[in-house]
Amino acid sequence: MAKKKTLFYCAGCGYEAHRWMGRCPACDEWNTMVEGEYAPKKRGSAPKGQTRVVSLNELEASGEERLVTGVAEFDRVLGGGVVFGSVILLGGDPGIGKSTLLLQAAARLAKGGTGERSIFYASGEESLYQLKMRAERLHINESFYTAAVTDLEELLEIAGTIKPAVLIVDSVQSIYRGESEGVPGSVSQVREVTAELVRLAKDQNIAVFLVGHVTKEGAMAGPRLLEHMVDCVLYLEGDRYHSFRILRGVKNRFGSTNEIGVFMMESEGMVEVTNPSHLFITQRREQSAGAVITASMEGTRPLLVEIQSLVAPTSYPTPKRTSTGLELNRVALVLAVLEKHAGIAFFGLDTFVNAVGGVRLYETAADLALALSLTSSLKGKPLSGDTVAVGEIGLTGEIRPVSRIRQRLNEARKLGFKRFILPESNRADLKEGSSEFKGLQLIGVDNIKEAIGVALL
Repeated sequence: MAKKKTLFYCAGCGYEAHRWMGRCPACDEWNTMVEGEYAPKKRGSAPKGQTRVVSLNELEASGEERLVTGVAEFDRVLGGGVVFGSVILLGGDPGIGKSTLLLQAAARLAKGGTGERSIFYASGEESLYQLKMRAERLHINESFYTAAVTDLEELLEIAGTIKPAVLIVDSVQSIYRGESEGVPGSVSQVREVTAELVRLAKDQNIAVFLVGHVTKEGAMAGPRLLEHMVDCVLYLEGDRYHSFRILRGVKNRFGSTNEIGVFMMESEGMVEVTNPSHLFITQRREQSAGAVITASMEGTRPLLVEIQSLVAPTSYPTPKRTSTGLELNRVALVLAVLEKHAGIAFFGLDTFVNAVGGVRLYETAADLALALSLTSSLKGKPLSGDTVAVGEIGLTGEIRPVSRIRQRLNEARKLGFKRFILPESNRADLKEGSSEFKGLQLIGVDNIKEAIGVALL
């Protein structure tokens, strides 16, 4: 008998090699190479000579048809709805609400009068009775197709029979393909299962949702190839012990990757938050030292978020630097700029920074609010409670302009704030004497030292 050929796969990124290596050359991770059988198969390919080759100009562009899920925050992140034939991968920590969100979306789709279109929810981790218990807890009365299935061939056979418009697979790591090597959830199994489901979506024009597990580092479990194969990758973020959740798009072939959806996990399931800015600043105390409001842009949505800082002396040789919601390297940069260009020293001081509500701020427009928050906590001087600060801080201490300043100003004015500290170049671009932001005092600043002088009481 011919000897079986084997390959070694990286469990982290899917890199293939003909021999075992201690360190993967693709992702530089140690001890991630696992052995698997090499068995090339041709699946779903057209016979030779039957592949259609056409000129791009000969193709007729059809109007983009999207299926609205009925969950407005979900549709916002997807770019307005689900595109038929697309594959959406939803990842997140255990217990964060992935299954709950998709079960609610399935119910909304079934309730939305889809006509001959059907919904098929394939559960690989829960039995049908457990799924029914979850639906009753969420007060879901709508009916749609469901099955407890873990075999890929059986899943494809059911999908071919009922021909659903939307297929939800919970989760892709629980489905296995009998012809492939490895246990369910292994690199080879996840890759083969995803490839078959992608082919099903493209061939039958079905919208496919895949629930994906994440590693302890927060990355999607399985080979990195998994995220390249699908059309859309979404992450559900938040603290599982708190009710606040953010649905963030990191890849979307049919929409923006900067949009977020905001939810609250309640007893009745995932509840949409239509005004997240109000949520983030509702419980704030007026004129507290170390607390500053900033206006951050998440896609097309402006969010007002409170940044809090605590600066305190330490008895340890090395001061502690902790940041939640903001990148720690960015905090270190702002601390260095304050020491160099504002003469404010943080030697021998513990520094704790937090973005209230569990939100994560990635854009540099929050730099100015962070600097004012740190200075306010150190000096014990609060900012006025009706002040919002926005601006990027350069390495030489200058305040650089930010994008979409009008949306940020409108959000601050709508929530009743009176003062807005912003880069001078942004203020100069706005029309002088315009009534567009009536009732909102615009204060332009050029450098960090000037910003501290006009901000602190």
